[in-house]
Amino acid sequence: MTVLVTGASRGIGRALHDLYVERGVPVVGTARAPEGGMARLDVADPASHAALADALGDRALEVVVCNAGINPDKGMALADYTAEVMARTFAVNATGPLLTVQALLPHLRRGRRPRVAVIASQLGSSEIASGGGYAYRASKAAAINLARNLAADLRAEGIAVGAYHPGWVSTDMGGGGAPVTPRASAEGLADRIEALSLETTGVFETWDGRPHPF
Repeated sequence: MTVLVTGASRGIGRALHDLYVERGVPVVGTARAPEGGMARLDVADPASHAALADALGDRALEVVVCNAGINPDKGMALADYTAEVMARTFAVNATGPLLTVQALLPHLRRGRRPRVAVIASQLGSSEIASGGGYAYRASKAAAINLARNLAADLRAEGIAVGAYHPGWVSTDMGGGGAPVTPRASAEGLADRIEALSLETTGVFETWDGRPHPF
């Protein structure tokens, strides 16, 4: 099994990358500023996706984890939002996973049990709307919707797709007061990804295995 994780230089992506390494699973980590043998990928840049796909050659991928994300509007007041903030957030959090799957689809088709995991957020749930965070919430709602529709379209090719809430994790994005460690989140997500199948494709679940409302 070969796994590819986007946004693997820090936070949840780094924890997932390191977990797979520890387990002896071949893993390709990507980052905008790669380090330690990782590959370069700016998920908002189609040319960067094409370069990554070329670099992978005819390598098969069993799992693609669309983890790269940004939260530029955390704590932002409504009056401070701009079209640029919205566009950049959607480019990374919603369009990014689509471009990743699009570019790596030939590699997934070579996999024995291909799966795509979109790391979303409970803040993207339409049933959890407590206000604020408009760019992040809307982009993650779009990512969940994307995962659901990819699941429908890719089922016939034997590719399963799931969306996952990683928990409130103590990362730079989540903050130091978050109750879930990156390691615990990564372990839970790895379990969810391993369990993902064509029978469960289209799910939206929490890192610890609970169904999440859309």
